[in-house]
Amino acid sequence: MSAPPRPRQLTARFLHLARRLQPRYLADLEALVSVDSGSHDAEGVNEVADRVQAHLRGLGFTVQRVTPPATGRHRTGDVLVARRKGALTAAEGGRRILLAGHMDTVFDRGTAAARPFTLRGTVATGPGVSDDKGGLLAGVSALRVLDAHGHHAYDELVFLATPDEEIGSPASRAVTERAAEGVHFALGLECARENGDLVIARKGVADFRLTVTGRAAHAGIEPERGANAALTAAHLIVDLQALNGRWDGVTVNVGTVRGGSRTNIVCPEAELRVEVRAATTVDVHRVARAIREAADRPAVPGTAVAVAQLDLCPPMEETAASHRMLDLARGAARSVGLDLGAARTGGVGDANLIAGTGVPTLDGLGPVGGADHTPQEWLDVSTAPERIAVLAALIAELGGAPA
Repeated sequence: MSAPPRPRQLTARFLHLARRLQPRYLADLEALVSVDSGSHDAEGVNEVADRVQAHLRGLGFTVQRVTPPATGRHRTGDVLVARRKGALTAAEGGRRILLAGHMDTVFDRGTAAARPFTLRGTVATGPGVSDDKGGLLAGVSALRVLDAHGHHAYDELVFLATPDEEIGSPASRAVTERAAEGVHFALGLECARENGDLVIARKGVADFRLTVTGRAAHAGIEPERGANAALTAAHLIVDLQALNGRWDGVTVNVGTVRGGSRTNIVCPEAELRVEVRAATTVDVHRVARAIREAADRPAVPGTAVAVAQLDLCPPMEETAASHRMLDLARGAARSVGLDLGAARTGGVGDANLIAGTGVPTLDGLGPVGGADHTPQEWLDVSTAPERIAVLAALIAELGGAPA
């Protein structure tokens, strides 16, 4: 098999195709933004999934819909996993590439009617226009560009669309991790930062519950017989907040505090909920050890502290492989006049879960948008063709990359 032209040389052609597809992109964007799809709105998310499924089936993908079990009182929509084999086998150097976006928003049902999709000049507004419907459709459009160009030099493309990213992906996490199995590279379809940066790293998040047990006593008659759990909790708050700044990029936040039942009883029990964010798994473990060490030294005699780690979303760490992906994206972008930066963010997403399986991951490959999670959310649709062309070029470059 003769080698195809390098994708950097093809990016200008991809841009031409993306510009031709821009009216369809805008029509699809309006259709998705017009559907309420909050994380707990299973019906709305599934309507979005129906539309994305139709787009992908039209491109020859085989689509699987997974209905996750309910988490707590709520049910999410389906997880969509679509696959298409390419023309370059693994033995010939073909690679498997995962594209990942999400279908849910943070907005309640009725928001799309109250604040409908609007396009003023090049700026589109509406619920989820940037986070993540604009990015999700950029992924679909990049696949259309590759299809129109006849480029199928990869082993397999996998397209993942999740229903619950905005609430931490509790229902879809297992499906996401399975979809990442055997994948060589992952491309996150969250939109680019407001300044156009891609995302090279995301901090991981670990949540802890600290339960302080003391001893109740009458606060007026015999307080000396008690052991005040609230006082131990207060000392813990100071100690844990002091961990901020000990390691670069690590943040520790005591977010909620609960304790006691009546003012005339020495507090017998208290609880702290703590969030840790860190750029590396090593630092997450360091902070976990520091929390347990603080818990082993309760300030008030007669009290004890139990520590439970409730959840861990792994960091999307910078690696040599992810920087190589970034270099390829930058090279493709330069050929169409873009100069791409790279951001490191404390926000988490499905890219964290994928990177946590060991797959090299680059995120922020959608168009430029901002003000996510607010009524002012916006997307600069004029950036869509260039970003779609770069995404298509990156898929083409990685699809035949050596191991």
